[in-house]
Amino acid sequence: MDLAQALAFLDRFHQESNSPTDPEARRREIAEQIRETGTYTHTSAELTWGARVAWRNSARCIGRLYWNSLSVRDRRHVSRPDEVAAQCAGHLRETWRGGRIRPTITVFAPDTPTGPKVRIWNEQLIRYAGYRRADGSLVGDGRNLGITELACELGWHGAGTDFDPLPLIVEDEGGGLRAYALPSDAIREVELSHPEHPGFAALGLRWHAIPAISNMRLEIGGVSYSAAPFNGWYMGTEIGARNLVDADRYDMLPAIAALFGLDTSSERTLWRDRAMIELNRSVLHSFDAAGATITDHHTESDRFLRHVQREAEAGRTCPADWSWIVPPVSGGLTPVYHRYYDDYDETTHSPAFLLDEAATRRSAGRHP
Repeated sequence: MDLAQALAFLDRFHQESNSPTDPEARRREIAEQIRETGTYTHTSAELTWGARVAWRNSARCIGRLYWNSLSVRDRRHVSRPDEVAAQCAGHLRETWRGGRIRPTITVFAPDTPTGPKVRIWNEQLIRYAGYRRADGSLVGDGRNLGITELACELGWHGAGTDFDPLPLIVEDEGGGLRAYALPSDAIREVELSHPEHPGFAALGLRWHAIPAISNMRLEIGGVSYSAAPFNGWYMGTEIGARNLVDADRYDMLPAIAALFGLDTSSERTLWRDRAMIELNRSVLHSFDAAGATITDHHTESDRFLRHVQREAEAGRTCPADWSWIVPPVSGGLTPVYHRYYDDYDETTHSPAFLLDEAATRRSAGRHP
């Protein structure tokens, strides 16, 4: 544990948060804890501020305007896999709020000097299984073939449909893995229909309402929390231009083009573009009809630039990865397309959410 890193975090915390605690006394306390144990324990206020600033620093997230409203569920006393799974289900229930989704993070036991006490292997708390048929074709989400196979090795068996929610796969301190099916009442899904085409619903498409990232570690002042699932709400293009569209996932554009009678004989007819727009209209329409929070890429682009302006007024830079901030649909029509952003260096922006090689391997379902 780097004492200088911990004290630098403490200085920023006191500068921004107006904490009533004595900073010098807290500095001495942290130094003593690190000297005796190799790490230190954040106060509740430090944890809350750190988690919120980690979101503020997330260069790939366009939805950071409301970073300071992040709800922090402090579960640092939890590390047993069964309790972690139960708390993840609780997270999903609490953030739902009847469809008025609130950005939420649940922080589990921090890493120790010898390593993590708990990890969640899933990329998100809710993802759909992917299966490879004998003929090579796919059922479900092709992105999740590896973790689906691993879940089956751990004793889970899906129904074999296109939208089987995966179990949570939790690693304990000793490296053991266990699979836990999420309770049905923790999984909120939206069935997709179209505002004008009544036949769209027959495609049988759906998507879960809460995008809770679970394979990134939260780093605050040198302390790493390997299990800290967090969510905002969906931007429609995440579902309608990526999840249901990518060729290695659901690849739905040909079926939608056929439904709308589009000419697919040539790329010059722009049938893919037209089909994608109709799919995105369906996503927004369906979430609105279900009363589930969602945003569109035009609105969120305007909000992001408001966030950038607020950060500048506060004297802070706003790290942003252009390739992630610009929406995958009609990017040139949004204001975020027509400007540059501060270069992102994760070593200079802390607190932070970090995705490392091990986390990528876990989310792909490959054994360490």
